[in-house]
Amino acid sequence: MQPDRQQILIERLERAGVRPSAQRVAIADYVLDTEDHPTADRVWQVVRESFPMVSRATIYNTLQLFAECGLLKSLVLAEGSVVYDPKVEPHHHFVDDATGAIQDIPWQAIRVGKVEDLPGIEVRDYMVVVRGTRSTAKRR
Repeated sequence: MQPDRQQILIERLERAGVRPSAQRVAIADYVLDTEDHPTADRVWQVVRESFPMVSRATIYNTLQLFAECGLLKSLVLAEGSVVYDPKVEPHHHFVDDATGAIQDIPWQAIRVGKVEDLPGIEVRDYMVVVRGTRSTAKRR
């Protein structure tokens, strides 16, 4: 990791109230900038390549800490599987049935009306999860 990038990550962690240990910076290097929505096991696989002594427990604890501090969102988009999303601003998701791939959908692309008018419910947050398969362009 380049020294400038490392310093940027350290400052980002400190702003979020996270003490930037070497393990946390190594985890942040991958998970805070990925376009993927990795599971904890995937984060462990990737981080071990550059930081082989990191434990699975450290990965799980750090991901939970990052989520609590607002650096990540933890999402259950498939039954029994938690993924982590570094994009914390409002957006929706598409889950491809064929591949399991998760793709972000811009917030404004899907309109949901009257969420705040649901009787007896105080809505804190919401997102739409669209499931299906990608259509392929028809050949002529």
